[in-house]
Amino acid sequence: MNTNSQGSLTNGKMVLQWDVHNGGAAKGLSLAGESEWLHNGGSPEFAVIADGERIDALTEGVIFLGDEVNEAGHGSRLRENRWRLDRKKLTICSFTKLFPEAGTIEKWLTVTSDSDQDVVISRMDSISYRLKAAEYELMYYTSDWGQEFESIREKLEQDVVIETRHGRSSKGQHPWFALYREDGGILAGSAMWSGNWQFRFERLADGGYAVSGGLSEWEFAKVLQPGETVESVHVALGLGTSGNLNTVSVDFAKVGRAFWYPSNLLSKRLPVEWNHWWPYNDVLIDEQVFKDNVDAAAELGVEVCTLDAGWFGPSDPSTHWFDYRGDWDLVNTVRFPGGIRALSDYVHDKGMMFGLWCEIEALGQHARLAERHPEFVASRGSERLGYVCMGSPEAQEWAYEVLDRIITSYNCDWIKLDFNLDPGAGCSRTDHGHGAGDGLYAHYSGYYAVLERIRATHPEVVLENCASGGLRIDLGLMKQSHNVFLSDPDWPEHSLQLFWGASTMLAPDVCLHWGYSDWMSDENGKHAFQNFDPLDPDMKAHQLDYYIRTGMLGGYGMSQKLPDLPQWVRERFAWNIRLYKEHIRRFVGAGDVRRLTDQPKREGRGDRFAAFQYSIASGDEHLLLVFRLHGAEPSRHIRLAQLDADRFYRLDWLCENRDLTVQGSELMERGLYFDGLEEEDSSVIRIQPVD
Repeated sequence: MNTNSQGSLTNGKMVLQWDVHNGGAAKGLSLAGESEWLHNGGSPEFAVIADGERIDALTEGVIFLGDEVNEAGHGSRLRENRWRLDRKKLTICSFTKLFPEAGTIEKWLTVTSDSDQDVVISRMDSISYRLKAAEYELMYYTSDWGQEFESIREKLEQDVVIETRHGRSSKGQHPWFALYREDGGILAGSAMWSGNWQFRFERLADGGYAVSGGLSEWEFAKVLQPGETVESVHVALGLGTSGNLNTVSVDFAKVGRAFWYPSNLLSKRLPVEWNHWWPYNDVLIDEQVFKDNVDAAAELGVEVCTLDAGWFGPSDPSTHWFDYRGDWDLVNTVRFPGGIRALSDYVHDKGMMFGLWCEIEALGQHARLAERHPEFVASRGSERLGYVCMGSPEAQEWAYEVLDRIITSYNCDWIKLDFNLDPGAGCSRTDHGHGAGDGLYAHYSGYYAVLERIRATHPEVVLENCASGGLRIDLGLMKQSHNVFLSDPDWPEHSLQLFWGASTMLAPDVCLHWGYSDWMSDENGKHAFQNFDPLDPDMKAHQLDYYIRTGMLGGYGMSQKLPDLPQWVRERFAWNIRLYKEHIRRFVGAGDVRRLTDQPKREGRGDRFAAFQYSIASGDEHLLLVFRLHGAEPSRHIRLAQLDADRFYRLDWLCENRDLTVQGSELMERGLYFDGLEEEDSSVIRIQPVD
């Protein structure tokens, strides 16, 4: 134990201060040498509502018990501040984890009751700060199916609340914000939680703002029994400078890789994945179709073949996957007469890894699971919510056993975990080990526990996080899964918009997406923008390369009818896969990514050039990917970053017979000039110092 009586903590880049003589209130939050963010009068640090009363560090009667700073592993340090409110018999601890060489912290709190009566906790704000008076702009992302990461940036002139009440972290809005100050300072935050969250920006009389949030208070109530402790959701905060969001996101990614994301040999490899879903859905997939694609995938250099939905349920060709989620013991032997293990063995015999889709939380309307285990069913009042409530310890055990059996029996290397429904406020049953008001909180806590246990049992299996595409992208699930699927659709400008947004909170190597997929039509027709046709006689080679490479900014996958690809298309896929393996993925896995343009947006909006620079600092190596979207101006100067101004660099165009040597100062100040790209064209450029 290291008792800190000075009330300050720094890692050389970030400085935290609290007033040990004024109730332990927060009084300093800044980057070293940069302007202070907090109001001079102190900040509450946290906020709790207990039995209807707001409690924070400045509440009358709250006693500051002291603070401790301890080493927390790998160079990080954990600060714990403790308070006591005797009249409620509550002890509140606020935790702040400071990471080495980063302007990033992680914050949360615990509330412990030693009352002899129940206490109702209806709000737990992991952060509660009063910011200095200044002009501020707020940036955040709205989100829905196929519309993830739609950035909004507006002047902050009144009270604003960003939140979700859908029960999935990225439905409605993503759990992230960035506050821009007039002097270029940036304060960014992200709720590390997969359910409902909330951030509030409330104007103060002097022109400053009160910023608070974490777990949503909407429909939340935790009955804290005598002797019980409840933990809030965690919130990540980052500081940046110069109005440049890269100064925040690079540190978020570094901390994520070092402290938040799990990894294993397969996830670090960033394998090229093929998934059957978009051209076949569950209607056209069967054993022979899958095997034919596996054969073609092996020739292209694919490394993981994933069987998506459609493999389970009654043995009937008309079985619809959505209706039987939960009956994971059933295999549709009409579609897969040899069973799933035979497919897995077939993939492994071809030298590739086998992936399988599962929506372990979901409960289809015809699933037998609800009859066999009615105690698992999540409900609110008389309404079934369509999922298994993992607030129940018995349901957690069932989920673990099912996933363990699937992985073991089918010899899986990769599990795609989906979630295709909105739980809203969550389960209100009181026979699940939770109360009527904290069912969603208990569900996600239980789900995290299941995934943690699965990773411990099967440490080399990759767990992919998916939720109707990208509707549960958050740092809570990223602590339990190896990557996250960014969105179901993948037409090029959508993919570029997604990656631009996702990279503001995540490292590139945990962002999984596919190149432009070949979608089949369903009962609703075909998506308006998913029009990739490998048989299109008018498609040019540069367009196909562009369609493929928009999926290569992070983890790369594809969903195509591989046996039906024309020979020239197949050759371009194989060539680009080699490019990804030999050059791109090393930078994706180890590099710091910086966005060099504004965000491109769907439907012809936003910036019509997209450029991303990946930098490996240890060798001053860089990789530049540039895309010219449709509707773009003919030429653009792209200014690079993080180069040595006095050093000369050799630029090699990896897809062209071209190289250039330029001084770092010119590349950063004037930029690299692009005037030869067609619309829907791309360049991949390796940048290395000249010795």
